[in-house]
Amino acid sequence: MTEQPQAPSTARMIDYWLGGTNHHPVDVAAAQAFEGAYGPCAAIFRSLRAFSGRAARHIAAEGVDQFLVFGAGIPAQGNVHQSVPGAHVLYTDLDPQIVAAGRELVAGLGNVGYVPGDAADPRRIDTDVLDRTLPEWTTRPVGLIFLGLAAFLDDATLAHALDEMYDLVPDGSRLAFDFDAMELTAYPEALAMMGPGFHMREPADFGALLGRWRVTDDGIVPVARWRPDGPVEQVPDAFWGGLAVK
Repeated sequence: MTEQPQAPSTARMIDYWLGGTNHHPVDVAAAQAFEGAYGPCAAIFRSLRAFSGRAARHIAAEGVDQFLVFGAGIPAQGNVHQSVPGAHVLYTDLDPQIVAAGRELVAGLGNVGYVPGDAADPRRIDTDVLDRTLPEWTTRPVGLIFLGLAAFLDDATLAHALDEMYDLVPDGSRLAFDFDAMELTAYPEALAMMGPGFHMREPADFGALLGRWRVTDDGIVPVARWRPDGPVEQVPDAFWGGLAVK
């Protein structure tokens, strides 16, 4: 990543908060400006990434060894292929700069790929690439990772996207999901920075958007409280999520 972008990227801001190296001064400035309105964010995003890892490992423990990741961002700092070594993983993202950077990071990993893809229209992901990277995606369950995206889709778009994902994959597939709860309502300056296309949701209402997906008995909970490996991380309940099954 040598070219200096003119605008910040959410994916690179998260990389900064996670302690990565795939970000630029414009991303750091945006991240610090947001923290000035809200407060420190690193622990919150580390907690979300830890949830991603726990969910991926749980899915793998149930016999699923192929993953399709939407809005993947920077595939580092404990992303799916690092959490489940040896699994087949296809990362997707809408941002062409992020896709290019991601491809550099996973180059040479035989079971891992990165392609353009829109979570709101998953059926348009290149099926040839799906066949190469996830060779049994039409016949065996797939783990879908849908994290960090729900806030940028309105209810109708989100419900449609989740319904399309359901139809895309075989029975037994799993969906790891999250969404922004109402944390930022107490921080109007930070909320204003997110713009009018940012959607927070009450946890009690989110289940209806999942449609035919069946939430596991773990329920929809703050991500730090979903099957923690040890003591629950003491972070704000900004992100809620869970696991659902087809």
